[in-house]
Amino acid sequence: MGRDVSTRTFTREDRQRYRERMQRCMDALGTMLAEGSFSFPRQQMGLEIELNLVDRAGRPAMANSEVLEKIDDPSFTLELGQHNLEVNVPPRELARDETLDLERELVSTLASADDKAHDAGTSIVMIGVLPTLRHEHFDRRWLSTQPRYAVLNDRILAERGEEVALSMEGAPLPGRPGERLSSYSESIMPEAACTSVQLHLQVAPDDFAAHWNAAQALAGVQVAIAANSPFLLGRALWHETRIPLFLQATDTRTQELKNQGVRPRVWFGERWITSIFDLFEENVRYFPALLPETGDEDPLDVLGAGGTPSLTELRLHNGTVWRWNRPVYDVVDGVPHLRVENRVLPAGPTVLDTMANAAFFYGAQRALTTSERPLWSQMSFHAAEENLYSGSRHGMNAQLYWPGIGWVPPDELVLRRLLPLAHEGLRDCGVSDEARERYLGVIEARCLARRTGSQWQRETVTMMEEKGVEREEALSAMLTRYVELMHEGEPVHTWPVSP
Repeated sequence: MGRDVSTRTFTREDRQRYRERMQRCMDALGTMLAEGSFSFPRQQMGLEIELNLVDRAGRPAMANSEVLEKIDDPSFTLELGQHNLEVNVPPRELARDETLDLERELVSTLASADDKAHDAGTSIVMIGVLPTLRHEHFDRRWLSTQPRYAVLNDRILAERGEEVALSMEGAPLPGRPGERLSSYSESIMPEAACTSVQLHLQVAPDDFAAHWNAAQALAGVQVAIAANSPFLLGRALWHETRIPLFLQATDTRTQELKNQGVRPRVWFGERWITSIFDLFEENVRYFPALLPETGDEDPLDVLGAGGTPSLTELRLHNGTVWRWNRPVYDVVDGVPHLRVENRVLPAGPTVLDTMANAAFFYGAQRALTTSERPLWSQMSFHAAEENLYSGSRHGMNAQLYWPGIGWVPPDELVLRRLLPLAHEGLRDCGVSDEARERYLGVIEARCLARRTGSQWQRETVTMMEEKGVEREEALSAMLTRYVELMHEGEPVHTWPVSP
């Protein structure tokens, strides 16, 4: 979805042509996998962070075009809502002190961007869901101005045939009953409330399945120990409310189709895989095209002539199936490669927390892929999916299933089993001892304190309300304090809770 698409109405002939071209893309991909056509000189990582813009009162600032112009940096791009931006980090090797360099780079880049955002009367916030969002911010007019967002909005709503329904029951605040959200939107703007960190890892084709399976197994643990999205539309909901919100905001299914078991476009999947081909094949088989726009390239003709096909239609379609761990086919300087894109993490709270979350994921993923007995041979796929939803809803209070242990809280699972594996995996990747100790030390301390960004937000608002502050004012004041601490840069488990 990174490129512009046509705003015209698609015909039946367009859909048929698109389906045929998708099959030719699949045939070309199968040939390339069989012939070993992919580049893999070294293991490279990449990072994308979605950001929020707020005004001086902490409300969403619908000004991303103006802010983007002032930042004037190609690393920054527009996102779905006018209060969103995204920063894209150039790929680099996962080795030595590269992560330390990346941390310094990110701190500098975001500080500079925030200074320039101030010129437009806004500030940048890294948070999973902006707690000051209101229902009026979900109006269609707040979509970013690039045409592809309006087209995507219209296509999803046309497929659904009715407004977007938002419904979820939250994990209770301390000493309180659980809160419920039942709302709706006439646009997909609730998706813009979900701001995430996306971790990319380039992998060799033969290693892709193991890396994807490992990422799926880790998803529930990731969100449980890094949750940062507890409030939406004034309600205290899941610790990582992004997970159900993103699913509901982009759901093309009516209730009747859900009842029939039709798969959602925000999808965990349904089985362990043996090849990246499995994932693209599922995408083509199960999901109708939202944007059936064809290019001029015939991928088999390009391949037959010794070139590298762009697989335009397959990549466009892949961008409208929002897997929590997404397969990526890309071409750089005429050379194709494959990546796993991990999409479960929220943005923030700080750059250091973000780097720690990334290091934990890359290290644990690497260790699981090199294990003599694969974890996914000992664990049902359904258990991994249940872990994702349990970790998202309950955070550190979740109970997760892990082979050889059974049901266990996420902090205990990390401290006992996964943190040693992450150390081992980062060593295997050639990451320096300094970087490994810095980032995994944050994860260890966070688990010992049992303090995530979500937990800090919930405790802060609870304390304010106990002092008599109303919810809306408490959320605004909490966000103000959050932004101050975010800029100080200390990891969230050290943040003080005060009214």
